[in-house]
Amino acid sequence: MTEAIRSTSSAAPSPQGGIARLRDFVIDFSTLLDASPSEAQILDQGGALLASLVRHDDWLPDEYAAPHPEYYSQYLLYADASERFSVVSFVWGPGQRTPIHDHATWGLIGMLRGEERSQRFIHDQGRWLPHRHPDHLRPGDIDRLSPSAGDVHQVSNAFDDQVSISIHVYGGNIGAIRRSVFTADGERKPFISGYSNDRIPNLWDRSKERRP
Repeated sequence: MTEAIRSTSSAAPSPQGGIARLRDFVIDFSTLLDASPSEAQILDQGGALLASLVRHDDWLPDEYAAPHPEYYSQYLLYADASERFSVVSFVWGPGQRTPIHDHATWGLIGMLRGEERSQRFIHDQGRWLPHRHPDHLRPGDIDRLSPSAGDVHQVSNAFDDQVSISIHVYGGNIGAIRRSVFTADGERKPFISGYSNDRIPNLWDRSKERRP
């Protein structure tokens, strides 16, 4: 089940701003997973960490916010060395959308810019049918995904005239996980998404911050 929530985090912003915000998030999320939490705890506490990150829109490098004219982009920002989690920016050009798809792992979505529409689907008598009204995510909002509760959905840019960007965190190296896309009549097609970039941001160069 997806669960869209409004951000209520009051965590203090990174004193450095910029890419340091993403570095702080990665460190905090790694620390959370080091404690071997349950999935429910990851979605709850990790969701709060992601809410703190997307409350600020001054850290995502331009090259990982660039839209493609024909299809949405999926930029890897960080992958844990043990592939426990990955952080990805999804960049939606005007009117772009995903197919109906699953995730095969837990996920968190934080809205950074624009607006995103997430339509959940349920399987009924061999077909995938829309379930309830779509969720609309606006800057600062968090959505939570769990395969155990049903995570099949279709995501689209809510705008036809501007770019929207969301930050996703998944319980694995999402670009390498075997997943599925579905047609409305129930056909399943396996896919591996990969990433739109072949370089990731340098989070670990603290030299500029530490020079007088």
